[in-house]
Amino acid sequence: MEANGARGEVVATLAGDARRLCLTLGALAEMETALGCDGMAGLAERMRALSARDILVVLAALLKGGGERDFANELGKAAVDPREAAEAVAKAFAAAT
Repeated sequence: MEANGARGEVVATLAGDARRLCLTLGALAEMETALGCDGMAGLAERMRALSARDILVVLAALLKGGGERDFANELGKAAVDPREAAEAVAKAFAAAT
């Protein structure tokens, strides 16, 4: 699986499979809504202390941004290692800068 670096996509291993993630405007909007944030500043503050549920929300939004809708919808049932999840989220945000 290849990532489109120009688009800010990254590939991360989740539950043993390569998955594409991308921080899109839609992903940011989904995160803001799901985490109850008002704007980017609120989201940035909220991202400093995420619960496991919050990480699933963020990861699902990033996966959808990368076109991985099926896996994002089943994410809560998948055996995703917490470290893999955190690394995937960090990788996606780093690629967007």
